[in-house]
Amino acid sequence: MIALTGATGFVGRQILRALVERDQPVRIIKRSSADSPGAPAARGGLEMATTADLFAETDAGLDEITAGLNTLIHAAWYAEPGQYLNSERNLDCLYGTLRLAQAFQRAGGRRFIGIGTCFEYDVQAHVLGTETPLRPGTLYAAAKASTFHLLSQLLPAAGIEFAWCRLFYLYGEGEDPRRLVPHLHARLSAGEPAELTSGRQIRDFLDVREAGERIADVALSERQGPLNICSGVPITVRQLAEQIADEYDRRDLLHFGVRPDNHFDPPCVLGIPNGEQYDGGIVTRTV
Repeated sequence: MIALTGATGFVGRQILRALVERDQPVRIIKRSSADSPGAPAARGGLEMATTADLFAETDAGLDEITAGLNTLIHAAWYAEPGQYLNSERNLDCLYGTLRLAQAFQRAGGRRFIGIGTCFEYDVQAHVLGTETPLRPGTLYAAAKASTFHLLSQLLPAAGIEFAWCRLFYLYGEGEDPRRLVPHLHARLSAGEPAELTSGRQIRDFLDVREAGERIADVALSERQGPLNICSGVPITVRQLAEQIADEYDRRDLLHFGVRPDNHFDPPCVLGIPNGEQYDGGIVTRTV
């Protein structure tokens, strides 16, 4: 049995979809107040375990929802756009995640998959591999990095396999409308101008559906340690915006340079997929 937290979220829904498509039995651990996640018909079967608040659940409650599990994919975390980066709720998520991991250990679980962020890294390195030093610049990233360090010590010492999937710039189905890609689609489809920065920033974008498939693959494999969930393809924000505008034949609605660039925003954030290397602007697979 595989359990999944955060299955109603932007990334979690795609992980669930991928697991269901692989005929995996899944126990969804969700808030009792949350809607049930949408997913294709479950060929392997779905279970539901509910909690008022996963990160404030009692030890007894955590023991109940983790009982009988072999693998746990932990995608739940506080992620309110515009709020989460420096919210103290990240501390609740950190502490709650450690307690969840301890319950999983008591239940005899074998494999724990956590979800991290590329912003755990020192982003001033620009091209980020799993060997890049960590240097989080927000409370969110610091809480994620701390969780990674603590679970890296706690779980393997208990004989539990541990993998940590660091996400880069995801877009796609279910994305919050305040984010760049859905904002552009909304403006351009309505024939309205989109006011943007210079768009020179280089980023590593990946469709969230692909990210969900990769995380499911990690969960079903024996891979351990930190892993980058990224495309390895450098693209500027301007190029991405122009690709979207071309779907509507409305590049004229893209107004670059109207909004000032954020001087704290790194000029380049590019991930190196695991098993590959970066060489002069091209990510190549290591043989």
